[in-house]
Amino acid sequence: MPNKISNKSPLFLQVWGNQKLNMLETERLLIKPLNYDQLIKYMAANNSLEEELGLRNSSRTISPELKEALEETFLPNVADKTKNYLYSTLWTLVSKKDNIMVGDICFCGEPDEGGNIEIGYGTYEEFRGQGYMIEGVGGIISWAKGQAEIKNIVASTDETNIASSRILQRNKFEENGSGDSKLHWLLSFG
Repeated sequence: MPNKISNKSPLFLQVWGNQKLNMLETERLLIKPLNYDQLIKYMAANNSLEEELGLRNSSRTISPELKEALEETFLPNVADKTKNYLYSTLWTLVSKKDNIMVGDICFCGEPDEGGNIEIGYGTYEEFRGQGYMIEGVGGIISWAKGQAEIKNIVASTDETNIASSRILQRNKFEENGSGDSKLHWLLSFG
């Protein structure tokens, strides 16, 4: 049975284009969890998703690693009706000012028994260094704090990826160890 989403969550219903969609809103961003059909369009990277959502076309590309993750993990998990798709999908970040996708965030599955959940994220190259991901991660944290089953958010960054580490630091994550050329991070709600 899927986990229930708390009514205290900042996830809300908004009209976007001609559709009513669940999304988060921050000062500069709309953060939209993609459904199964939207993930298929996302993976095609042919601007069909942007067209559906009423957004400006983007020049985003899908790396072979992301394509594999979409095919082998995201799509099967989003299709699984026993799972809460919000923990299995990409959440796309849209600049409200420019009406264009600027990056993506995801949870790496549902929270474990201890309430730990992992996030991953990426900013499209042309939008890096503008603070979008700091804001996007902050929006996801705000939403996660309203979910009773989430107690901690964890993340890992490459030791050499200073920008990614700064995103976590700016969102109050603390370094929680290292290994395999990775830094491990923790944000506890307790």
